[in-house]
Amino acid sequence: MKIIPLHNQQHQLIKNAIQQNREAQQQLFAQFSPKMLGVCRQYVKDVHHAEELMLSGFLKVFTHLSNFKHQGSFEGWIRRIMVNTCISYLRKKNPIQLTDEEYVFNEQATENLEATGVEDIQKLIDGLPNGYKMVFNLYAIEGYKHAEIATELQITESTSKSQLFKARKWLQAEYIQRNNTANGDK
Repeated sequence: MKIIPLHNQQHQLIKNAIQQNREAQQQLFAQFSPKMLGVCRQYVKDVHHAEELMLSGFLKVFTHLSNFKHQGSFEGWIRRIMVNTCISYLRKKNPIQLTDEEYVFNEQATENLEATGVEDIQKLIDGLPNGYKMVFNLYAIEGYKHAEIATELQITESTSKSQLFKARKWLQAEYIQRNNTANGDK
């Protein structure tokens, strides 16, 4: 049985793409674009804008490919570029609005989130106020620490923590409200 050294293949693809080999660039794009579109979609509701941001991110990837030091995962490096591209876009479009609004939280239903589909969860996340959404995505989806989020968004760590707390409360309240409405309770 022959084992294919995938890491070496990817390393060679990257090397060829750095040398402007269009086929290698196309293979890297084909391999990573579906996941990276998902990353962009986490930050931008509109699929067409998310696609534009993904393409813009890949332009940055191929422009700065020689900066990849082969330390850590290549996918993680691309993902970080996509996240930064989305954050830059959102900053230019609308300055990030952090909110102090309080939402009423009903403790009764933390029930059956597993029954909620991925699309429903995405709609809930899309409904978050922008500041909540940005912090929630960076923390819960991307795995950033509060210190990294604070640096990235130019806010304090405590603001990052409070925005995450409020985002979670908001998501729980919206989930409960939608469940109650769907079940005819309201």
